[in-house]
Amino acid sequence: MSELTDAASTARPRRKGNALNWLIGLFFGVAALCAAAPVLAAPVTAASLMLLVGLAGVACLGLLALRNPAEPAGDPELSPEALLDALPEPTALAAADGRIHACNGAWRGSVGMAPRLPKNGASGTGLFAALSAARRGETGRATLKIGGGDRVAEITPAGPRRFLVRLLDAAPEPMRLPAKALEVLAAVATASPPPPKVLDAFAAASPFGAALLEGEDPFEATIVEANPALAAVAGGGAPGQAFGELIEPSSRADAAQKLKDGVQGALEVRLACDPTRIAHLYLAKSEGRWVAYLVDVSAQKQIELQLAQSQKMQAIGQLAGGVAHDFNNLLTAIFMQLDVLAARHPVGDPSYEGLNEIRQTSARAADLVRKLLAFSRKQTVQREVLDLGELISEFEVLLRRVLYEDVKLETEYGRDLPQVKADRSQLETAVMNLAVNARDAVRAHGGGTVSIRTARLTESQARAMGFPGARGDQALIEVADDGPGIPPEVIDKIFDPFFTTKPVGEGTGLGLATVYGIVKQSDGWITVHSRPGEGAAFRIFLQVHAAPAEVQAVPAPAKARPVARDLSGAGKILFVEDEDAVRGVAAKLLRARGYEVIEAGSGEEALELAEQHAGEIDLMISDVVMPGMQGPDLLKHARLYLGEAPVMFISGYAESEFSDLLEGEKNISFLPKPIDIKTLAERVKLELQKAA
Repeated sequence: MSELTDAASTARPRRKGNALNWLIGLFFGVAALCAAAPVLAAPVTAASLMLLVGLAGVACLGLLALRNPAEPAGDPELSPEALLDALPEPTALAAADGRIHACNGAWRGSVGMAPRLPKNGASGTGLFAALSAARRGETGRATLKIGGGDRVAEITPAGPRRFLVRLLDAAPEPMRLPAKALEVLAAVATASPPPPKVLDAFAAASPFGAALLEGEDPFEATIVEANPALAAVAGGGAPGQAFGELIEPSSRADAAQKLKDGVQGALEVRLACDPTRIAHLYLAKSEGRWVAYLVDVSAQKQIELQLAQSQKMQAIGQLAGGVAHDFNNLLTAIFMQLDVLAARHPVGDPSYEGLNEIRQTSARAADLVRKLLAFSRKQTVQREVLDLGELISEFEVLLRRVLYEDVKLETEYGRDLPQVKADRSQLETAVMNLAVNARDAVRAHGGGTVSIRTARLTESQARAMGFPGARGDQALIEVADDGPGIPPEVIDKIFDPFFTTKPVGEGTGLGLATVYGIVKQSDGWITVHSRPGEGAAFRIFLQVHAAPAEVQAVPAPAKARPVARDLSGAGKILFVEDEDAVRGVAAKLLRARGYEVIEAGSGEEALELAEQHAGEIDLMISDVVMPGMQGPDLLKHARLYLGEAPVMFISGYAESEFSDLLEGEKNISFLPKPIDIKTLAERVKLELQKAA
């Protein structure tokens, strides 16, 4: 501040003469003469003399005032910029909040034209700490990043809430090491670590196998030291043993080739002690020695295979369901055309036998479609509460007829057998297919035994027997045989549709695929346990059904199936079907029985017809899956024009596939494909009678 005071004392301006004062005095004298002229021209009187004397006095006083102007009260104050410019270092005048009021040229050249001091980052924190010290009357210091270097800022008070900020000389550069020292440090940093002599504490105590190897080739190298986990994982690891002996030979050759090709990361190998077990091998080399880590991933691989199998089966199921749906449409058209031809060629006609063979072949095709739908879990189901023991006991009689004399059937019923909720016919089909497969397996080797076992399992027992996702008690149906077993290379394909190991003409390959679909549609689980030469055991797990304690089961009265002797009727029917062959034949046969039929080939066309015939339609028959507008969507849009008229859906898919789309709808029924005209006419008349 003393430097600032000295600069102010030496900066007073010298007084200079002002030409403007002389000009004012001249005009003032002229004005006085002009005012005295009338008095001088008039006669001299006392009043004129007094006026002249007054003018003369005023003129003298005015000239005196202009000649000797008053000294200024004090020296003019210099501006802050002028004071700061007098300082050589970068300096600024800042407020308490960091706003800059003034700065000199050196500050602008170093810091720039920022309107305030930095308030963010390390520089901002240090500056405002220094400002706090300056408010207390102290000298604050802070380090600023300016121009790529560090500058020290000194902050001192400069008045009320004003602070002088000066940037001192840059800090000296850090000491540089000699070039030789830098070379030594670089060599130390890039030097490879010495070869390990023993396993570190982490590897020795790890739960996975670890070994220290001696040799250039890790698979030919000998084991110097191994942790205890290696023996548990690979069944070996004694010092001096070749590490490659722990790995299955073909897998070892593949891993050696991958290592030679520069593959990074884990090498997947099979263990010599058990080739079914898979491990990941990690290798790290250091000066002629290797550190090997062997991690058993058999369980992980099993889960990955199960996931891949599940995704594959889901994709195949979607394909099978789509094929079955389209095939159902064709079978429906075939059955209806057979009805037309059967009316023209009754029993005794030469064409009757040929038509009957076509019907039987079509029935077999319909059975194949049902199996495909069962596999894809889109088959129509009617679940009921079943006693597991009674179900198998009643079914045992039929099974004994299916099995041949050289095949023995044994049944074992556990205690406290539970109830399950499933479709009876589907469950019987699943057990039948498993029993037939077991029969064929044992007969191919001269006969044997097929056994069926039922039991109630706890959650832990079910998990131990192959159901990893068991929750609560489970009902078990096991179908086993003492045949040759299932080869390991095909066990992952046995549930695929059309896969079979039987000779051509002896199987369709849909037996196990159907079982798989039935079990999955029943919310169950199926697994197979088989070893070559020890037979095979298929295990079906179903959730135990527990009826509510407060509700007593009341047997439903048996309903007699309505028999429609007269299949004719009257009424207007809107028939919606995208398959022309099905729609045309069905409409023709319904018209022959007295109905008025309006045909529509799509949902959009049906909606227009429903609007045109609003209030006149007695029944709408619609396919579910159609291009464009689907059947349930059509119903929601057309209900305004249909009123309370009943609606019948026909589809090759299960009703459960779309029933959730019909919540809140009334007078809805379902008829699965394939259908014949007799079944269709019976249902049409029944629905119209209920709506009457």
